[in-house]
Amino acid sequence: MGINPAISAGAIISGAYFGDKLSPLSDTTNLAAAVSGTDLFSHIRYMLYTTVPTYIVTLIAFTILSFNIQTPTSIDISETLHAIDQTFTISGWLFLVPVMVIFCILMKVKPIMALLFGTLLGAIFALIFQPNILAKVAGGNTLDFITAYKGIMNAITSDTAIISPMQSLNSLFEAGGMKSMLNTVWLILCAMFFGGVMESIGALKKVTKSLLVFAKNTFGLVASTVASCIAVNITASEQYLSIVIPGKMFAKEYRKRGLAPENLSRTLEDGGTLSSVLIPWTTCGAYNAGGLGVETLAYLPYAFFNIISPIMTLIFVAFSIKIKRLFNSDQPGELKAQ
Repeated sequence: MGINPAISAGAIISGAYFGDKLSPLSDTTNLAAAVSGTDLFSHIRYMLYTTVPTYIVTLIAFTILSFNIQTPTSIDISETLHAIDQTFTISGWLFLVPVMVIFCILMKVKPIMALLFGTLLGAIFALIFQPNILAKVAGGNTLDFITAYKGIMNAITSDTAIISPMQSLNSLFEAGGMKSMLNTVWLILCAMFFGGVMESIGALKKVTKSLLVFAKNTFGLVASTVASCIAVNITASEQYLSIVIPGKMFAKEYRKRGLAPENLSRTLEDGGTLSSVLIPWTTCGAYNAGGLGVETLAYLPYAFFNIISPIMTLIFVAFSIKIKRLFNSDQPGELKAQ
């Protein structure tokens, strides 16, 4: 279509991180809630106050940008659609799988159970609609009990590659299963261990005290948290560390100042999760640059959602908009959120 790939990449990243930020199934969303000590769905609801306005501003920015882009009046994608149709059985019934997962989210089903349900439902639909694909994934020619079981387990757990008539589509039909997530799981565990060790030896307390010199008020505290998240992303090159370390550093101070943990969890997402993709040498920046084929610094100016999010959080704090606080309950020594 002649559109600058950097603009396309910025739009893709903005939309992807909006979904990642608000999904109860997202790793970073669960991690930010856990580190700050708040309920997952309370964390998501509280993020809506800053995330929705940021997304609206992002949509306006891309709308204005699109007025200055010239594209062809007609584009032929029939060859691509034909190749997909030759490879898979396409049916509207397949939408039931994501719809049911979304239903589980709305019913506040635990993330692990919702993911498990979606996986099992996807396996059933694969048996019904994609029997030939399952047989090929299992290394067989026809679908029987053995190849069906092997195909489903391979698709869930290990690397799979489906060959289509159009070579350019083949990379789209590759998947890594649970195996591809092991590095992420190990990284989360290492981040938690690292944060725990730093807390135990008193390093976090020392660093926190140094940073709190600049945090004279609520705005200063939130700004210090955002700056810490970005600094950890730049120095440690990892999104999970940018959530865990600042989360452990500032959790006690937020509570001490009467701020509900949702304030911390939201700030960790805006400062840590969303800034990681804007730094070339982080795992997120490198992955997105490789996957999209666009250098990080090239798409950075167009990742409007990621750039605006931490700024929006600071604006809300500066004007004391929707700042959730703790107050004393009837029980001595107990604090509740209002």
